[in-house]
Amino acid sequence: METRDIVQIALFAALMAVLGLFPPLMLPAIGVPITAQSMGPMLMGGILGARKGGLSMLLFILLVAIGLPLLSGGRGGLGALIGPWSGFIYGWLAGAVVTGILTERVYRRLNYPLAFVSSAVGGILVVYGVGVTWYAVASGVPIPAAFVTSAMVFLPGDIIKAGLAAAIIVTVRRAYPLIRNPHGAARP
Repeated sequence: METRDIVQIALFAALMAVLGLFPPLMLPAIGVPITAQSMGPMLMGGILGARKGGLSMLLFILLVAIGLPLLSGGRGGLGALIGPWSGFIYGWLAGAVVTGILTERVYRRLNYPLAFVSSAVGGILVVYGVGVTWYAVASGVPIPAAFVTSAMVFLPGDIIKAGLAAAIIVTVRRAYPLIRNPHGAARP
């Protein structure tokens, strides 16, 4: 791993923290905020690729685990990573990797629709798959009811975030491609 790769990984972990600074919109019925941070895995995977995007998200989660208040609303520490809602945070890690894998597969012909699909599959389907399943197991609720309780209200906003992420991914790819092939040369 080159110094440039380490800097990019750290930079996107910092970006994830910055996304947490946007004021959360609290949903009183469930006590979980709507945040800009759910766009982070889409950006990490779509811009850095699966490996660096996953490492960037892992770094962010480790920083939260040691107590840094990087989650929206200034939350951090192990308590934020063991509750019924914390599955969504682990879903961010899987989502960054999947978004990266999908983006890498279509990178030569990457356009807005392909970037949107990659962002939506990794950043919504995968994140919700992990998060809703975790919530269902932790709270003893059947998965369909857990989806209604823990994810349905977030879906419209996350679709908008996938659209924004896709636009950013395509723009960055054109201006400064960061995903590299195994031989180190930037893909066209």
